[in-house]
Amino acid sequence: MKVYEALAAAFAAEGTTDVFGMMGDANMHWMNALAGHGTRLYEVRHEGAGLSMAHGYARASGRPGVVTTTSGPGVSQLATSMIVASRARIPLVAFVGETPLGDESAVQYLDQRRFAAAIECEFFHVAKADSAIEVVRNAFHLARTQSRPVMISVPIDVQLQEFDDDLPYSPSTELLRTPKLLPHPERIEQARELIAASKRPVIIAGRGARQAGAAEEILALQQRTGALLATTLQAKNWLYGRTDYHVGIAGLFGSKVAMEMLQEADCVIAVGASLNHYTIESGYLFPDAKFVQIDTAPNVVMGNGRVADCYVQADAITGLTALTGALEPDGLEGFHTADVHRRLTAPLVDPAEYRRNPGLLDPREAIAVVDEELPGEIGLVLGSGHQTDFGTMLFQRSREVTSNYGMFGAIGQAPLLTVGAVVAKGEPMFVVEGDASFLMHLSEFETACRYGLPVLVVVMNDEGLGAEYHKAAAKGLDPALAVIPTPELGVVAQALGGGGATVRTVDELRAALGKYVRAPRPTVIDVRITRDVLSVPYRRIQYGEDV
Repeated sequence: MKVYEALAAAFAAEGTTDVFGMMGDANMHWMNALAGHGTRLYEVRHEGAGLSMAHGYARASGRPGVVTTTSGPGVSQLATSMIVASRARIPLVAFVGETPLGDESAVQYLDQRRFAAAIECEFFHVAKADSAIEVVRNAFHLARTQSRPVMISVPIDVQLQEFDDDLPYSPSTELLRTPKLLPHPERIEQARELIAASKRPVIIAGRGARQAGAAEEILALQQRTGALLATTLQAKNWLYGRTDYHVGIAGLFGSKVAMEMLQEADCVIAVGASLNHYTIESGYLFPDAKFVQIDTAPNVVMGNGRVADCYVQADAITGLTALTGALEPDGLEGFHTADVHRRLTAPLVDPAEYRRNPGLLDPREAIAVVDEELPGEIGLVLGSGHQTDFGTMLFQRSREVTSNYGMFGAIGQAPLLTVGAVVAKGEPMFVVEGDASFLMHLSEFETACRYGLPVLVVVMNDEGLGAEYHKAAAKGLDPALAVIPTPELGVVAQALGGGGATVRTVDELRAALGKYVRAPRPTVIDVRITRDVLSVPYRRIQYGEDV
């Protein structure tokens, strides 16, 4: 057996069923061996795009995503996407080839260890044959336990050496059989006292709570405490429709009603949420509140530089069950009043406010139509940038939502994440992205077409760099410099082998969405929108408006 064969067998034993990347001299032997184990290989048009697909796969599946590249330039193409994955704390393993050991004169030579450090990923080097299997196990273990990307770099000459170890491989998953983390009784009592002394509690559910499947436990605590239920951006719309007192996102992307109500809170109970500065507006959103935090991490510093008044280290389900059981069964009224319910059920945007220019839709109306026409079982990925802000705030239907907002501020990632997520789930998904962001990796729509992946890309197209257009206007600069005309993207999508439409009216948008729902396939809907509408977050940030 060759080293590359042993490495491929180890990856397969770790549960690798799908790999994204591009073949080259320094990884082709490994890819061929892995295909022999039944692993599906998704050839992409750019290595960085493959990493982002592996990122989306990891988010959707809960397992480490896997990407592969050849040596040198193949590795260097990973830079932006790797930093995004690192900032998002994504478990991911990159198998990268390397030029022959010690040959710094090779055309594709790169000091890949130093490069990995610069792009914020862990690095493992297979410098000798007998270390290969241990490296794979350690890399997957680190990715799984620390939720971060890892690079395994293997020189091509080492890959071609003989591997003599015939012992059965023990995957890293066998090292992860740990019991649930039980909360300390004193911390539960301390949390109980804080909640019992409050009159206006709020529960903030984060991505960790959603991944733990703690829905019923959160709803039970909410019922007992009379709390409002808010989510972080990464758990947007989770449990919406399961309670009458869901206030939406806490933070910059929250509605005006949410902002007003959350500022009244005197106790915040965070579950699987880091309470970063986006969620608590650096402390301004909850000025008078005490904080109870339930998380598996040893401790977390909040976005205002403080630690919680009571920190309960426990998994979400165990911690919530213990806390709810400690509270009085009669419960509190809290926010559960008829007036609060009335305010929460009012429309976020009055249709009378829509601005329709000839041949252009109001982005808020477009989002409302998309939310209405696409069934809740179709998951959503949100990009970043001004045009995505409308969907981030205004999508209301309960569906699984993944947001790429704030993770290194890199545009163009969301459609790639969606491709990986569709591979993981085997189900249709849609992504909302701006035109500049989508065009950045247009070639990967062809990848989706080639593999028949039912990805719907809704392009909120204002023909320009939307964020820069509005920032320039706010700063007294020339916004016209951020205007970039685009072709009809529906026609482009058809040319690449998928479905597509360019829409300028509500009826055209409904028809295009209906066609996708009836027969999901790789599709781009180019939604032409007016630049006359500024999103709420930008009105707050750029003009200080209370909206």
